[in-house]
Amino acid sequence: MTSTLLSLSALLAASALAVPAAGAAPRNDKPAAAPAGWEMVAGPEPAGFAGAGGRAQAPAAAGRSASAQADESGTFALKSVRNGKFTATEKNYAAPNTGALRARSAAVTGAWEGFAFEWHEATQTYALKSLSNNRYVAVEGNYTGTSQNILRARSTGAGTWERFTLYYNEDLDRWALQSALNGRFVAMENSYTGSLQYALRARSIEVTGSWEQFELFEITG
Repeated sequence: MTSTLLSLSALLAASALAVPAAGAAPRNDKPAAAPAGWEMVAGPEPAGFAGAGGRAQAPAAAGRSASAQADESGTFALKSVRNGKFTATEKNYAAPNTGALRARSAAVTGAWEGFAFEWHEATQTYALKSLSNNRYVAVEGNYTGTSQNILRARSTGAGTWERFTLYYNEDLDRWALQSALNGRFVAMENSYTGSLQYALRARSIEVTGSWEQFELFEITG
Protein backbone atom coordinates (compact mmCIF):
# COMPACT_ATOMS: atom_id res chain seq x y z
CA MET A 1 0.00 0.00 0.00
CA THR A 2 1.37 3.37 -0.96
CA SER A 3 0.33 6.16 1.35
CA THR A 4 -0.70 9.56 0.11
CA LEU A 5 -0.84 12.38 2.65
CA LEU A 6 -3.28 15.17 2.01
CA SER A 7 -3.53 18.46 3.90
CA LEU A 8 -6.98 19.35 5.20
CA SER A 9 -8.43 22.67 4.04
CA ALA A 10 -11.68 23.93 5.56
CA LEU A 11 -14.94 24.37 3.68
CA LEU A 12 -16.66 25.99 6.67
CA ALA A 13 -18.92 29.06 6.46
CA ALA A 14 -16.85 32.23 6.17
CA SER A 15 -16.40 34.15 9.41
CA ALA A 16 -14.14 36.88 10.80
CA LEU A 17 -11.79 34.98 13.11
CA ALA A 18 -9.05 36.47 15.24
CA VAL A 19 -5.59 35.14 14.50
CA PRO A 20 -3.20 34.29 17.38
CA ALA A 21 0.10 36.14 17.57
CA ALA A 22 2.75 34.28 15.61
CA GLY A 23 5.97 33.12 17.19
CA ALA A 24 5.07 33.99 20.79
CA ALA A 25 6.47 31.73 23.52
CA PRO A 26 3.92 29.57 25.35
CA ARG A 27 2.53 30.80 28.68
CA ASN A 28 1.42 28.64 31.58
CA ASP A 29 0.52 31.02 34.40
CA LYS A 30 -3.28 30.64 34.38
CA PRO A 31 -5.98 28.11 33.43
CA ALA A 32 -6.47 27.38 29.74
CA ALA A 33 -9.30 29.05 27.85
CA ALA A 34 -10.89 28.31 24.48
CA PRO A 35 -8.68 29.97 21.85
CA ALA A 36 -10.15 33.00 20.11
CA GLY A 37 -10.51 32.41 16.39
CA TRP A 38 -10.54 28.64 16.73
CA GLU A 39 -13.53 26.33 16.38
CA MET A 40 -13.91 23.06 18.26
CA VAL A 41 -14.12 20.04 15.98
CA ALA A 42 -17.21 18.10 17.09
CA GLY A 43 -17.69 15.12 14.83
CA PRO A 44 -16.44 11.62 14.07
CA GLU A 45 -13.81 12.65 11.54
CA PRO A 46 -11.53 15.71 11.22
CA ALA A 47 -11.49 15.26 7.44
CA GLY A 48 -15.26 15.56 7.35
CA PHE A 49 -15.14 18.77 9.39
CA ALA A 50 -12.50 20.37 7.20
CA GLY A 51 -13.82 19.20 3.86
CA ALA A 52 -11.98 17.85 0.86
CA GLY A 53 -11.29 20.92 -1.27
CA GLY A 54 -7.89 22.42 -1.84
CA ARG A 55 -5.91 19.44 -0.59
CA ALA A 56 -2.21 19.38 -1.43
CA GLN A 57 0.15 16.43 -1.38
CA ALA A 58 2.57 16.30 1.54
CA PRO A 59 6.08 14.77 1.61
CA ALA A 60 6.28 11.02 2.11
CA ALA A 61 9.12 8.56 1.71
CA ALA A 62 8.92 6.54 -1.50
CA GLY A 63 7.70 2.99 -1.10
CA ARG A 64 6.77 3.38 2.58
CA SER A 65 3.35 3.39 4.16
CA ALA A 66 1.59 3.29 7.50
CA SER A 67 1.36 -0.37 8.52
CA ALA A 68 -1.84 -0.30 10.58
CA GLN A 69 -5.34 0.22 9.29
CA ALA A 70 -7.29 3.35 10.17
CA ASP A 71 -10.50 3.08 12.14
CA GLU A 72 -13.67 4.87 11.11
CA SER A 73 -12.45 8.18 12.54
CA GLY A 74 -9.49 8.49 10.18
CA THR A 75 -5.71 8.17 10.24
CA PHE A 76 -3.50 11.25 10.19
CA ALA A 77 0.01 12.62 10.49
CA LEU A 78 0.64 15.63 12.73
CA LYS A 79 3.16 18.24 11.56
CA SER A 80 4.49 20.95 13.86
CA VAL A 81 4.21 24.49 12.48
CA ARG A 82 7.08 25.52 14.75
CA ASN A 83 9.80 23.36 13.17
CA GLY A 84 8.07 21.87 10.11
CA LYS A 85 8.59 18.29 11.28
CA PHE A 86 6.14 15.39 11.53
CA THR A 87 5.38 13.88 14.93
CA ALA A 88 6.82 10.41 15.53
CA THR A 89 6.28 7.89 18.33
CA GLU A 90 9.62 7.06 19.96
CA LYS A 91 8.76 3.42 20.64
CA ASN A 92 12.45 2.46 20.94
CA TYR A 93 13.15 4.96 23.72
CA ALA A 94 14.09 3.52 27.10
CA ALA A 95 11.71 3.83 30.05
CA PRO A 96 10.28 6.09 31.33
CA ASN A 97 10.09 7.89 27.95
CA THR A 98 9.14 4.85 25.83
CA GLY A 99 6.59 5.99 23.27
CA ALA A 100 7.18 9.73 23.72
CA LEU A 101 5.82 11.89 20.89
CA ARG A 102 8.43 14.07 19.18
CA ALA A 103 8.20 16.32 16.10
CA ARG A 104 11.40 15.18 14.40
CA SER A 105 10.59 13.47 11.06
CA ALA A 106 11.12 15.22 7.73
CA ALA A 107 8.62 12.91 6.03
CA VAL A 108 6.06 10.27 6.87
CA THR A 109 8.10 7.09 6.54
CA GLY A 110 5.49 4.70 7.90
CA ALA A 111 3.66 3.83 11.11
CA TRP A 112 6.00 5.89 13.31
CA GLU A 113 4.29 9.10 12.12
CA GLY A 114 0.73 7.75 11.84
CA PHE A 115 -2.09 8.22 14.36
CA ALA A 116 -5.70 7.00 14.34
CA PHE A 117 -8.03 9.74 15.57
CA GLU A 118 -10.92 8.07 17.44
CA TRP A 119 -14.00 10.16 18.19
CA HIS A 120 -15.79 9.74 21.55
CA GLU A 121 -19.33 11.06 21.35
CA ALA A 122 -20.04 11.19 25.10
CA THR A 123 -17.10 13.48 25.88
CA GLN A 124 -16.87 15.20 22.47
CA THR A 125 -13.15 14.43 22.43
CA TYR A 126 -10.63 12.46 20.39
CA ALA A 127 -8.24 9.73 21.44
CA LEU A 128 -5.04 9.34 19.41
CA LYS A 129 -3.72 5.83 18.82
CA SER A 130 -0.18 5.44 17.51
CA LEU A 131 0.14 3.11 14.52
CA SER A 132 3.71 2.24 15.52
CA ASN A 133 2.85 0.43 18.77
CA ASN A 134 -0.99 0.36 18.76
CA ARG A 135 -1.08 2.35 22.02
CA TYR A 136 -3.15 5.40 22.94
CA VAL A 137 -1.40 8.72 23.54
CA ALA A 138 -1.55 9.81 27.19
CA VAL A 139 -0.62 13.06 28.93
CA GLU A 140 1.83 12.19 31.70
CA GLY A 141 0.27 14.29 34.46
CA ASN A 142 2.23 12.49 37.19
CA TYR A 143 5.63 13.19 35.66
CA THR A 144 7.74 15.93 37.21
CA GLY A 145 10.23 18.48 35.89
CA THR A 146 10.69 18.99 32.18
CA SER A 147 8.86 15.72 31.44
CA GLN A 148 5.66 16.77 33.19
CA ASN A 149 2.63 16.45 30.87
CA ILE A 150 4.71 14.91 28.06
CA LEU A 151 2.61 13.06 25.47
CA ARG A 152 3.42 9.36 25.34
CA ALA A 153 1.84 6.48 23.38
CA ARG A 154 1.66 3.88 26.14
CA SER A 155 -2.01 3.17 27.06
CA THR A 156 -4.09 0.15 26.04
CA GLY A 157 -7.36 2.02 26.68
CA ALA A 158 -8.61 5.60 26.50
CA GLY A 159 -9.74 7.62 29.54
CA THR A 160 -9.29 11.24 30.59
CA TRP A 161 -5.51 10.98 30.34
CA GLU A 162 -5.83 9.98 26.69
CA ARG A 163 -8.52 12.39 25.49
CA PHE A 164 -8.10 15.66 23.61
CA THR A 165 -10.34 18.43 22.30
CA LEU A 166 -9.44 19.28 18.71
CA TYR A 167 -9.62 22.87 17.42
CA TYR A 168 -9.39 24.23 13.88
CA ASN A 169 -8.60 27.73 12.61
CA GLU A 170 -10.03 28.28 9.12
CA ASP A 171 -8.01 31.41 8.39
CA LEU A 172 -4.70 29.73 9.21
CA ASP A 173 -5.64 26.18 8.16
CA ARG A 174 -4.07 25.07 11.45
CA TRP A 175 -5.05 22.68 14.24
CA ALA A 176 -4.60 22.67 18.03
CA LEU A 177 -5.01 19.98 20.69
CA GLN A 178 -6.24 20.56 24.25
CA SER A 179 -5.74 17.89 26.92
CA ALA A 180 -8.85 16.70 28.77
CA LEU A 181 -6.63 15.87 31.76
CA ASN A 182 -5.30 19.34 32.58
CA GLY A 183 -7.05 21.66 30.10
CA ARG A 184 -3.72 22.73 28.59
CA PHE A 185 -2.88 23.01 24.91
CA VAL A 186 -0.21 20.79 23.38
CA ALA A 187 3.03 22.61 22.57
CA MET A 188 6.09 21.41 20.68
CA GLU A 189 9.16 21.84 22.91
CA ASN A 190 11.45 23.49 20.37
CA SER A 191 13.84 24.80 23.04
CA TYR A 192 14.40 21.46 24.77
CA THR A 193 17.71 19.67 24.33
CA GLY A 194 18.65 16.02 24.39
CA SER A 195 16.27 13.11 23.83
CA LEU A 196 13.15 15.21 24.54
CA GLN A 197 13.94 18.00 22.09
CA TYR A 198 10.81 18.66 20.00
CA ALA A 199 8.68 16.59 22.39
CA LEU A 200 4.96 17.35 22.59
CA ARG A 201 3.73 18.48 26.00
CA ALA A 202 0.32 19.66 27.25
CA ARG A 203 1.37 22.81 29.06
CA SER A 204 0.18 26.01 27.32
CA ILE A 205 -2.79 28.00 28.60
CA GLU A 206 -3.64 29.34 25.14
CA VAL A 207 -2.68 29.06 21.49
CA THR A 208 -0.07 31.80 21.32
CA GLY A 209 1.47 30.93 17.96
CA SER A 210 3.46 28.25 16.17
CA TRP A 211 4.36 26.40 19.40
CA GLU A 212 0.79 25.07 19.69
CA GLN A 213 -0.16 24.97 15.99
CA PHE A 214 -0.09 21.86 13.83
CA GLU A 215 -0.88 20.84 10.28
CA LEU A 216 -2.97 17.70 9.94
CA PHE A 217 -2.44 15.35 6.99
CA GLU A 218 -4.75 12.50 6.15
CA ILE A 219 -3.08 9.16 5.34
CA THR A 220 -4.88 7.50 2.44
CA GLY A 221 -4.20 4.92 -0.22
